[in-house]
Amino acid sequence: MIALAAEHFPQEGRVQDALVQIREDTEAPEGCMVEIIDGVVTVAPPRGSTQNVIVCKLQRSLYSAMPDDWGAYQKLGLALPAGHGISVPHLVVAPEAALSANRHVTPASAAELVVEIASVASPVHARVQKPAGYACAGVPFYLLVDQWARGGPAVTLYGEPEGHTYRTLSAVKFGEPIHLPAPFGVTVDTALFPEG
Repeated sequence: MIALAAEHFPQEGRVQDALVQIREDTEAPEGCMVEIIDGVVTVAPPRGSTQNVIVCKLQRSLYSAMPDDWGAYQKLGLALPAGHGISVPHLVVAPEAALSANRHVTPASAAELVVEIASVASPVHARVQKPAGYACAGVPFYLLVDQWARGGPAVTLYGEPEGHTYRTLSAVKFGEPIHLPAPFGVTVDTALFPEG
């Protein structure tokens, strides 16, 4: 990991451009994802089959309830508000019009739902750091799939962002259904999620 000091950032108006440039300049092995979370450049290996199956199950549920002009995107770079960096969530639901063809990242504020699957290597990113950035951006819903939660694998839906925090709307163990409210209005069967 590379920690970025304050001098790495130019004046406030160009912070996101500087972060995008740092992300693009970071050499990572093919298939790896580069994120900048709270000023730290992280390189994550390609996502495993368990994570991909969970994302696939979520996408199928979400597409049944989303407006036609929205999409569920994997590996979409989200520009978080200044100081929080750039993340690449497991899944982002956003209006297609919010994605710009000539940009490498999309403003996180365009997302309607962000899904992260906590990793055993860096669970604090998905549990603390990333949701703070998503809440700060005003993303209405954050869904955390945490296979490494105390008490066993769990899924938590957060909403009502205020400042850097969310309110917990619902929390279930794997195997129990979780309801995503409007604009989705869909219940996800977490019994379909593989463990570990």
